[in-house]
Formats: sequence, C-alpha cells, structure tokens
Amino acid sequence: MSDTPTPADVSLESKVAFLRQPSAYPELCFRVEALETHMSWVFLTERHAWKLKKPVHYDHLDFSTPDVRRFFCEEELRLNRRLAASTYLGVVPLGIDASGHLCLEGGTAIDWLVKMRRLPVQHMLDYAIRHGSAGTRDIAALARRLGRFYADCPPVALEAADYRQRFLDDIARNLAELRTPAFHLPAQRIEALCQAHGDFLRGHTDLFAQRLAAGRVVEGHGDLRPEHVCLRPTLAVIDCLEFSLDLRIVDAVDELGFLALECERLGSCELGQLLLRTYSQSTQDWPAPALLGFYQSFRACLRARIAIRHLNEEKFRYSAEWRRRAMDYLDLAQRHLPSG
Repeated sequence: MSDTPTPADVSLESKVAFLRQPSAYPELCFRVEALETHMSWVFLTERHAWKLKKPVHYDHLDFSTPDVRRFFCEEELRLNRRLAASTYLGVVPLGIDASGHLCLEGGTAIDWLVKMRRLPVQHMLDYAIRHGSAGTRDIAALARRLGRFYADCPPVALEAADYRQRFLDDIARNLAELRTPAFHLPAQRIEALCQAHGDFLRGHTDLFAQRLAAGRVVEGHGDLRPEHVCLRPTLAVIDCLEFSLDLRIVDAVDELGFLALECERLGSCELGQLLLRTYSQSTQDWPAPALLGFYQSFRACLRARIAIRHLNEEKFRYSAEWRRRAMDYLDLAQRHLPSG
C-alpha cells in the first residue's frame, strides 16, 4: 500500500499554509501576500499571482473535486486570454512529491492553480479613479478595446421571451432578498424599483428583441468592474466569470453600462459617460437611452442584493459597510430608472 497522500488527504488549510511560504515557489520570492475570496485563495509574489480554487459548491458553481477545479482553471485561462492574453500564463499543478511533501509544478497532482502575471495596483481602474489618475485617453482606449471584443464575440441564439425572462427572474430575486426584514432596507422603495423594472420589460419588448436581432447579446465578461481593469502598461481586463456561461451571456451595452455605473459609484460619472460615448462612436451601436437606463438601474439593484447578502455571514454582520453600499446602489438604481 502506498503512503503517498491522495487529494482527499490534503486539506485546504494545508494547501494554503504551504502556498503562504516564499519557499513554495519556483521563482525567487521574499514575501507572499494571501488574499481570500468566497471562491478562491490568491497568493501574490513579487511578480506573479497564483489562484487556488476552493472546494466549494454554490448555486452558480461547483468546485468540489480536483478534476472540476482543473477544468475551471483551464476555462479561466481560455476565457481571460480574450482580454488579457499576456497576463494569464498557465495552469500549474499543486503536487505531492515522493517524500509526501507539497510542491508546485511537480510530483503527483492533487490540485491546480492559475498562474498570472501580477498587475500594478496603482494602474487598476478603481485605484486610478479614487486617486484621480485615470485619464480620458485611458478610458477611450478601454472603450475601443471592448468594442472590438464584443464585435468579435458571436451572437448568442436566444429567444426574445427567454431573454426577458432572465431579467424577470432576477427582479423577483432582488425583491425577495432586498426586502428581508433583518437587512433594514427601505421596503417600499425596493418594491417601487422592482415594479418599475418589470413594467419596463413588459412595456418595451421591442427594445430587447432589437438587441437580439442586431447580434448585440453575446458571451461577454460577466463581471466587468473597475477593479478588474488594468490601464497600464498594457491594457488588460481580468477575472471573467469562468464558472457560469449563463452569467456571461449579456448585451454589450448592459455590461458596459454596468462598468460605467461602477465608475459613477466610485466618484467619476464623467469617465463612465465617456466610456459609453466612445464605445458607441467606435462601433456605431447607439442603444435607446431608456434601455441603457433600465440596464443600469437593474444592475444597481442586483449589486445592492449582492452587497447586503454579506450580512448573512457572521464575519460581516457587525460592519456598517454592506448596508451603506446597498443603499448607495439603491440610490443609483433610482437615479438611472427610465422615465417611460
């Protein structure tokens, strides 16, 4: 019988402890910064970022086995190379060597990591907005790059009624979760917003059908936020949602409208407007203003729901941040709500 540990024998805690050590890496490394998210651990060395997916299973994703994690590491590589080819370097095995010790890029593979080039934090769009260093040339270049990206994406074959139903289902979830009494959010305001979103969908079916017919609904990024955009030295858009095709199916203007909305939340409405204007000028895609308003208002409610959901976790329950952020999103939802 072999004494070599199996994947099930090595806990996530053991993997994280190993990957926190500078000596774990094949490159010269003096310090490792470890960042935890709901779905992964990211380990930052001087030059690289190494992402280890957690063995979790949620509604929209399943990372519960090593084979599945390897598949989604490869998907992450494939999908993100569309907008950040030089950033995503490869999928690397985490192995057990003959002595029973963990090692990178050797031994018997028990898990997998995505290896990326580390990006300069000062050139990420969220940082640049907060520090006033994001320029109009940066945003114009981003808009044109995204315009080419969406033009290269094949249209998604989707019935107009099914496309609208996707929004109606999320509106129902927004309403149910945001009205949770323990969250202490303004219930009447939430009800009015969700009612308006549903009414717009039912009253403007032609706008949604036109977007589908024009081929504007594509397999996009899925999570286009300022913290996922690196402006310099090479423009890169990272962290595409690799785990859900459904969440990547989006109207290009919906996704760009969300990025513009996030720029506005961070304090730069002007850069968001420039992004949308430059995209339309470079692609000749001029959506109806009411449709853009619906997309942004709907996305703001969805982000309010994601923000307030943090209060379901004990470690976030005593922070005022998440209710404040949810209220900020509800303000944005009201501001962008189309009038007709």
